[in-house]
Amino acid sequence: MPVSNSQLSQMFEHVLTLSKVTPNESVAILKSHYSDQRTVAAAFDAAQRLGAKVYGVELPAFNAPKAMGNDLTAYCGDTPLTGNPAAQRALEAADLIIDTMMLLHSPEQEQILKTGTRILLAVEPPEVLARMLPSLEDKARVQAAEKVLQTAKTMHIPSAAGSDFRMDLGQYPTVTEYGFADEPGRWDHWPSGFLFSWPNEGSANGTLVIDKGDILLPFKMYCRESITLEVENGFITGIKGGFEAEYLRDYMKYFDDPEVYGISHVGWGLQPRAQWTAMGLHDKNDGMCMDARAFDGNFLFSTGPNTEVGGTRKTPCHMDIPLRNCTVIVDELTVVNEGKVVAPTDSIG
Repeated sequence: MPVSNSQLSQMFEHVLTLSKVTPNESVAILKSHYSDQRTVAAAFDAAQRLGAKVYGVELPAFNAPKAMGNDLTAYCGDTPLTGNPAAQRALEAADLIIDTMMLLHSPEQEQILKTGTRILLAVEPPEVLARMLPSLEDKARVQAAEKVLQTAKTMHIPSAAGSDFRMDLGQYPTVTEYGFADEPGRWDHWPSGFLFSWPNEGSANGTLVIDKGDILLPFKMYCRESITLEVENGFITGIKGGFEAEYLRDYMKYFDDPEVYGISHVGWGLQPRAQWTAMGLHDKNDGMCMDARAFDGNFLFSTGPNTEVGGTRKTPCHMDIPLRNCTVIVDELTVVNEGKVVAPTDSIG
């Protein structure tokens, strides 16, 4: 249901309070012409209500030559901040950046975070922000699962649809998203509620079956038929199925880059207020569809870049693919059983 401007400002004040904004801090609102203007106004209003020193940084849009569609995740790496050191310095001066335009997967974002500046991404429609308003309970649930994943050495994903996917872990860190940025150098995304890591290089092997009803992002498409991915030594080597498999093959081939086939982050959803069905109720241009990424008990894997954790794959094509009804086994512990979170107990919503 629609959210009023007053409600949106109150929600931002809640999230900025969770993000530990104080009157001694400065808050930068990063925006472009395509930013949701209600979101921008509410962010300004909430930061002022908390007494912070607020300023705006507006950048022109960046349209990469190979970018297709309007989804903000459809092209990674270069952003309006690329090659603009003056704007980067202006953002590094802030204690918190509210990103309403999308810097994710850019080296500039990583450089900003290393200065201790924290970043909160907010690009979903106000109604989605309201339904998944973050809480301290969200953080506790995600951090409980983090304790398991950050020490894990292996992950195994079986499913009734035919997935049998294994990898080693430990080379890369565990990343959590719970909806607010409350520590120096932290990036987070409102709304959210999941965690992930990356397979050790060359260790991901097996079969991943994208079943009917699973979601392909950034296509924002529910699959109507199964797609089988064959993975060898960390890279997708086969994409088999009908028309939808052909569509996926052709899309990835378009980028003419072998790195697009690399397996990127892997993890599972922990947000009970996120809904698998929500994507069908929104236009494709409505945000990034965080419901699909965060719904409770999904297995979310991605393809393409891993530079945000020190990897070498800088490639523009990034697919996020949440699967339903999978089992996720971390070392010997089953954390998700056929699409239902079962462990650790404190991570169950």
